[in-house]
Amino acid sequence: QVQLADSGGGLVQAGGSLRLSCAASGIAVNYYTMGWFRQAPGKERVFVAGVNWHDDITDYADSVKGRFTISVDFAKNTVYLQMNSLKTEDTAIYYCAASRAILVRQWAEYHYWGQGTQVTVSS
Repeated sequence: QVQLADSGGGLVQAGGSLRLSCAASGIAVNYYTMGWFRQAPGKERVFVAGVNWHDDITDYADSVKGRFTISVDFAKNTVYLQMNSLKTEDTAIYYCAASRAILVRQWAEYHYWGQGTQVTVSS
């Protein structure tokens, strides 16, 4: 059974940092495309960042490029999203996801999802 346990969200002031974690079980993250998505109230779920380690490909949404970094600890089978210089518009529920496809941005291409972790950035 595949499980993605995402965590690390919280309340932070604008300009601050948070690191989200996604602990995977039932799959090996180095053989999947791992992505982070976010969904703000009343808005669609959108792609934030993704990585395919096997093909050495990373991708970031323009809105987070240069501020967010996706990384992995293979020994822990855990993917991270380091978020720096946070802005109020980054407030959302963040979801970790896994896909068998080569790096894609469409949420429908992702087969497994975490439960989500709330990130709130105050001004």
